Amino acid sequence: MTLGYSKDGFLKLPTPLERLEGISRDTGVDFWIKRDDLTDPGMGGNKLRKLEYFIHDALDKKSTLLLTTGAPQTNHGRLTAAVAAKYGMKCAIVSIADHSGEISGNILLDRMMGAEVFIKRPEPGISDGSLLSETLAKITRDYENQGEKVYFVPMGGSSELGILGYYDCAKELALQIKNKSINVPKIFCAVGSMGTYMGLFCGIKNENIQMDLTGIAIAPFPSEPAVWARRYFKKIKGFYGNRINISASEKDFDINHDWTYGAYNNPVSEVREAIYYMARREAIILDPCYTGKTFNGILKMIDSGLIDKNQTVIFIHTGGNPGINSLPHRAEMESDLKAGFKIF
Repeated sequence: MTLGYSKDGFLKLPTPLERLEGISRDTGVDFWIKRDDLTDPGMGGNKLRKLEYFIHDALDKKSTLLLTTGAPQTNHGRLTAAVAAKYGMKCAIVSIADHSGEISGNILLDRMMGAEVFIKRPEPGISDGSLLSETLAKITRDYENQGEKVYFVPMGGSSELGILGYYDCAKELALQIKNKSINVPKIFCAVGSMGTYMGLFCGIKNENIQMDLTGIAIAPFPSEPAVWARRYFKKIKGFYGNRINISASEKDFDINHDWTYGAYNNPVSEVREAIYYMARREAIILDPCYTGKTFNGILKMIDSGLIDKNQTVIFIHTGGNPGINSLPHRAEMESDLKAGFKIF
């Protein structure tokens, strides 16, 4: 029995699978990109595949408001706001951060689409996790007292339900590589909250699709990423039972964490150079938090010989481009690029 169901199609699927001719020539690798930045609503991105499942569950439960959490520049929050707007629901996004108060990037788009954004500053003596739980509980109560029925969407859409979006994507990719006569490609995706990676992993393995999967961590993990992946997989296996008819040990999860550069969403010159290279070679824009770090990692793996020259690579572009327009990324890019900007 396979997972997933036929949905009402508010996404633009299938997303294109395109060969990058210039980068293929430069690297000697057969290089393709899966354009999940083109899923459309709210400027698109990978979270929409997950949100397609959450919105159906929320509507089934007669919810009126979608509540979620993430970093201040959360792409997931922006796309939750987009789905809420499309379905006539309210939306609220909660972050714990020491934020400047600037309304830019994703926050600007959140507000354009009607979402309320709450950024709670950290408090001494209280862990961010505890403070987030308290803040979410209070905001939920406040909305419920106003008559709203609140539906909580987990950070990144990463849960047993959310992984189905990328389980579907694995099946979509299987048809595309068959039609393009691609033989056993190596799939690369960013790994943050791990929902995209885990959905692909379960789809590839459970559907017996001939692909290899590598995740590129975009922030440090407290322990080996494979340990976290194994725990996540056990939760999924427990939830779906024999519909996930596979087993997995830590060695089955290929997640590289050599190019996190020590933090989440931090400005990194090497990542920016990878972004400029993609833009100048293929006119495709990447973001500095997820896709820029992932593409940089792939290039490093090609340079070091970890990816063979005869390998077919498919890089999943998960979106996130509005993050370029937030501080400090915008300031760093403006400094990098000012030499070619002239007023006379």
